[in-house]
Amino acid sequence: MLIKGKWVESNRRSEIKNPYSGKKVGTVSMATGAEVLDAAADAKKFSSALTAYERYDILMRTAQEVEKDSRDYVASISSESGMCVKDAAKEVARAVSLLKVSAEEAKRITGESIFTDVVESAKRNLAVTIREPIGLVCAITPFNRPLNQVVVKLGPAIAANNSVILKPSEKTPLTAIKFVKALINNGLPPRMVAVVTGDPAEIGDALVSCPHIDMVTFTGSKEVGEHIAKTAGMVKLTLELGDSGALIVMDDADLAKAVKTAVAGAYGNAGQSCRGIKRILVHKNIEEAFVRGLKEATEKLKVGDPQSEDTDIGTLINEVQALEVEKRIADAVNKGARLVCGGTRKKAQITPAILTNVPRDAAIVMKETFGPCAPVVTVNDIEDAVSYVNATEYGLQTGIFTNDLAKAFYAAGQLKVGAVIVNNGPQFDSPAIPFGGVKKSGLGREGIKYAVNEMTTVKTIVF
Repeated sequence: MLIKGKWVESNRRSEIKNPYSGKKVGTVSMATGAEVLDAAADAKKFSSALTAYERYDILMRTAQEVEKDSRDYVASISSESGMCVKDAAKEVARAVSLLKVSAEEAKRITGESIFTDVVESAKRNLAVTIREPIGLVCAITPFNRPLNQVVVKLGPAIAANNSVILKPSEKTPLTAIKFVKALINNGLPPRMVAVVTGDPAEIGDALVSCPHIDMVTFTGSKEVGEHIAKTAGMVKLTLELGDSGALIVMDDADLAKAVKTAVAGAYGNAGQSCRGIKRILVHKNIEEAFVRGLKEATEKLKVGDPQSEDTDIGTLINEVQALEVEKRIADAVNKGARLVCGGTRKKAQITPAILTNVPRDAAIVMKETFGPCAPVVTVNDIEDAVSYVNATEYGLQTGIFTNDLAKAFYAAGQLKVGAVIVNNGPQFDSPAIPFGGVKKSGLGREGIKYAVNEMTTVKTIVF
């Protein structure tokens, strides 16, 4: 753990095991509630004097170090999470990009000028606004993106000159610690970031209700996000709580591209992605052709050792999660779905599954299913597809494949989600655009520029 600018260890330790082999890959300290409060209090006291250029330079040099050490990061991500090295390499490359964009945004934090003579009785005064750091940001990150989710939160927090207390997932903390060490190696003041590791049941409430915290940024389950919202009190919240992400495929779509997108979105990181494809809504006229293409592409994927270069599908985070996915597949089949292929479990690993005739109320499509599943739901038209997407409690991102501009505009206007992606999947991302959902998918927006806005406060000065 990193507390008061020093790396410390406690007598209470937790083992981190490789989900594929079961072998120990490291140990971390188990923080107490008192240690969390101590770490937060010191981080709050620290006031950064870093200039915009200095923050830019730290983030840019850290990006260069991560890129140089990419093989080590790939190995770390794969060993503690079970992510296949192909996906881990993409994660590292994306983290480098996120850091570089964060570095640039450190130099772009600006305000505006406003004249006040906008009503009859007002005089012409000049008001200017400036953006100041929000203070101490509490960042809580999930297991499925051991590096990216840390960078997504720490990059803009540092760009905005905030102090941070980071609690990485208790399942995958090793890569996060490695990354924070890189930040410090490249000039970040050690007291500007604290790292606490441990059981969220023991330290979670102490962390989010801590009186020193000014903002909580969290990625994880809806249930935990709702608990944080009730516990944190009067602090700023950014909550990214997942989705039952849909891909809509209309009968005028480019089928080959839609199939390729479906494979990447449903099976990437073994299906453990908040913006991944959790259900595929296919027009009844092309369903047979689409499923045929999807099956052919799916059966080419190799499931195996995540650290093998030719593996396409690694493991889930643990066997408990794999059992839950297996249960949801069985539930859908019992309700009338047809298992086209896959769905076989071996410990924490599941072969990629395609299901058709999936009932619309099955848990596998109504809830966020974290596993390599491609459930296909038949739809009659664009109105039917949009209505079904909107029927769930989530609303993060939706992809639609169509060559009809009218259908694309209808979907863009009527879908109750944070983003609509035309002719690509809900897994689409860019560090330059806002990311976040509506309804139970969360509050606030990520995406570097937008996260910087969330992590700053506006001060108005009137002359």
